Amino acid sequence: MAGNPDALILRDNWSELSPSSIDAIEDKRLHEWRLSRLRNELKNHNAALCVLINPISLRYAVNYRDYPIFQSHMPQAYVFISEEGPTVIHGAVSGSSWADQSRPGRPISFFDGGDALSDYANRFAQDVVDYLTEIGSQHQRIAIEYVNPSITQALEARGLEVIDGVKLSEKARSIKSPDEINCIRWAIAVAEHGIAQIKANLQPGISELQLWGLLNYTNIANNGDWHEGRMLASGPRINPWLQEASPRKVESGDLVGLDTDMVGPRGYFADISRTFHCGPEKPTRRQKKLYRLAWEEVNYNLDLIRPGISLSDFQAQAYLPDEQFHQNAYPCVIHGVGMSDEYPQIKPRFRGPNPYDGMLEENMVICVESYMGAPGGKDGVKLEQQVLITGNGYKLLSTFPLEESLLDD
Repeated sequence: MAGNPDALILRDNWSELSPSSIDAIEDKRLHEWRLSRLRNELKNHNAALCVLINPISLRYAVNYRDYPIFQSHMPQAYVFISEEGPTVIHGAVSGSSWADQSRPGRPISFFDGGDALSDYANRFAQDVVDYLTEIGSQHQRIAIEYVNPSITQALEARGLEVIDGVKLSEKARSIKSPDEINCIRWAIAVAEHGIAQIKANLQPGISELQLWGLLNYTNIANNGDWHEGRMLASGPRINPWLQEASPRKVESGDLVGLDTDMVGPRGYFADISRTFHCGPEKPTRRQKKLYRLAWEEVNYNLDLIRPGISLSDFQAQAYLPDEQFHQNAYPCVIHGVGMSDEYPQIKPRFRGPNPYDGMLEENMVICVESYMGAPGGKDGVKLEQQVLITGNGYKLLSTFPLEESLLDD
């Protein structure tokens, strides 16, 4: 449905999708899986308790969704999770049906605690000690996600050993259940519905922001959440990549690239990149060459995907673009994805050794990335596919078609 983007919203009979093509998602089973993953990581790290604060972790643990952007920089809610004790959410705006209990929270941000943060940290630490006593734990090791130093200091002053909670929460989220995979399929369906609107309305004179607004609107209309960035750029702004959408008007002959980076319905991530060509001018040979090179890199690296391959081996074997593309290359060749960009990631080998090792595992969901655009070049191409790692390879989850005009001879 092409036309004025404002009219598309005023006469909206197109945005809402039906999830009928996606297998049923059972909330109870989904919650039990996610809780079991977190509790297994508690056991693996020999920790009595994990305090979750990151809004992604709150959604994963107890389906808490309120004000996630606010929570990310002015945290108010947090969750206590132990192996056998009750799951308790503190400071929740509207509670959580997935938590066993809801209790008042302590101020843990400067916005709420101001200069009295250290006093509130002491009260928070006492709440932790009381919870451990309540569940009968003699264990003194706890994990906690990103917090201000006064909280760590207050916990340690009570004799508790504090470890990084992100080590637990990220590893827990890395392996997906069938219900989670169906959640991701649904998020991708919504994202690709929005991408289709961008493509249908791509014409000279439309702005990058108007195009991006169609994707954002589609996500919200289907009860999705937010986008990690507004990555849509056109013409001279497509090189280098990672420039966010602007008021620039698209011109005939432009390449227009986008990366959804979308926290969609049920909190799951759709991370898909496509590059389109705006007519009526025909694509140039240079544009077609860049597109084919980007697609070649994606396909080459897709063929490497299998459970059991180490991150270091994958990096060593990954596609190596011509040196002219190294400077502007995308920061990673693959990365994990679930409710956001997640562990693991692999950097291009010309950027040096990967910062950590590990391995790809069955039922991880990962994205395979490419950006081709030489420094100072007029054009660039961004492509990305989202896939599920299977027992012997991968299964493609993102299915939006490629740009035929950039692939033909």
